[in-house]
Amino acid sequence: MSFRSARWMIVPVAAVSLSACGINSVPTKEEAAKAQWANVEAAYQRRADLIPNLVETAKGAAQIEQSTLEGVIQARASATQVKLSPDDLEDPAKVQAFQQAQGNVSSALGRLLVTVEKYPDLKSQGRFADLMTQLEGTENRINISIRDYNAAVQDYNTTIRTFPDIIGAKIVHGAKPMTPYKATSPNANEAPKVDFGQ
Repeated sequence: MSFRSARWMIVPVAAVSLSACGINSVPTKEEAAKAQWANVEAAYQRRADLIPNLVETAKGAAQIEQSTLEGVIQARASATQVKLSPDDLEDPAKVQAFQQAQGNVSSALGRLLVTVEKYPDLKSQGRFADLMTQLEGTENRINISIRDYNAAVQDYNTTIRTFPDIIGAKIVHGAKPMTPYKATSPNANEAPKVDFGQ
């Protein structure tokens, strides 16, 4: 075999070797995680858009405690002020701030739903029932989006920490681990309690 033909064989071998070092897999998995994050943001935005309708319907249908409604409105306003770009997903403090703001909305909505249990007339109204169904569907979308985002982050973080991809991740891309989304409430695994005695 001549040197010339051997040289042409080196090119494909080098390309395969480089592809096995995270040159392509690291940015591909990073983009997949960022795309899943966009789904999380979209689901939270859908919830934020539903809340004003839910609150207005509740106001118009019953004399629900004003402080409960104001709490939902305030939590939504605060949550929409906390922004998290895909570049911030490597900063645990920024991710935690976003999680906390969204957790406050979930908590305020939980208090509203418990309060609504005291007003059967409100629950029987078609518009309110439709909004509640949409909100429930949105909460499910949020949970699924977070689960998918966390799976993509786990895949990306594993890729940038394991051989041979760690080579391209560190040397070529300067990759840093992304932050998974975690429950912010200490009672996140417990369903809200409905107390009719209050």
